[in-house]
Amino acid sequence: MTAPGALNSAAGSLYVVATPIGNLDDISARALKILRDVALIAAEDTRHSQRLMQHFGIPTPLAACHEHERDEGSRFITRLLAGDDVALISDAGTPLISDPGYHLVRQARAAGINVVPVPGACALVAALSAAGLPSDRFIFEGFLPAKAVGRRARLELVKEEPRTLIFYEAPHRILECLQDMELVFGPERPALLARELTKTFETLKGLPLGELRQFVESDSNQQRGECVVLVAGWTVPESEDAVSSEAMRVLNLLLEEMPLKRAAALAAQITGERKNVLYQVALDKQKGE
Repeated sequence: MTAPGALNSAAGSLYVVATPIGNLDDISARALKILRDVALIAAEDTRHSQRLMQHFGIPTPLAACHEHERDEGSRFITRLLAGDDVALISDAGTPLISDPGYHLVRQARAAGINVVPVPGACALVAALSAAGLPSDRFIFEGFLPAKAVGRRARLELVKEEPRTLIFYEAPHRILECLQDMELVFGPERPALLARELTKTFETLKGLPLGELRQFVESDSNQQRGECVVLVAGWTVPESEDAVSSEAMRVLNLLLEEMPLKRAAALAAQITGERKNVLYQVALDKQKGE
């Protein structure tokens, strides 16, 4: 038995391979070589991935790795422990980003199997790189709940998040999503819709949320295809940016002893100031130092 954290030298490697999100030219030469060389490819949807393999003339066998088959990961682990190399791919982009597959990686690591990332296309990174929104700090929220009540509740949780927000959304819900974002975040919050990235009808439209919602509402073509929505992080309104001298004193003392996020939370508990206001003040203070 392999000791925890130790690699099993007799096992094969599990390659986590990024595939194109649209434009097939975005696949890397390294990814193509690995997909040809491995003994088996674990795919989110074998029918979808088979078209990619046929396009590049890759004869490697495919096997399904679905979310509902979490217990089935053992068949891939068995092959890996027998010395075979296996590649894990998703329908598009980087595996494990809003798709099943993490259970296989977790099982492989627990079994001492070498897990190798093969980077490439990723819709959230592609959208962020062209959005013109702050990219030094961001959070990825994936898909929002399908129903309005759950969606609005999730948005309320990140309403005062200062980092750039990134969401995935299905085309048939994109208008409802933007309507709820406008309701929760306000119509003036800067945002960007990145739709059909790298494909023929790629759209990157940056507007305040109210205008972006109107843009999508008035053009049914914008309600088709895969969507990434980016929303600027919350900033302290000018009317709320005054923090009492006592709160600043407490905050500064805490910042000397603990991380920023914890210091802001504790200072808020002590002084009664809003946590997100103190967090933003502390963040601006650190940036200015």
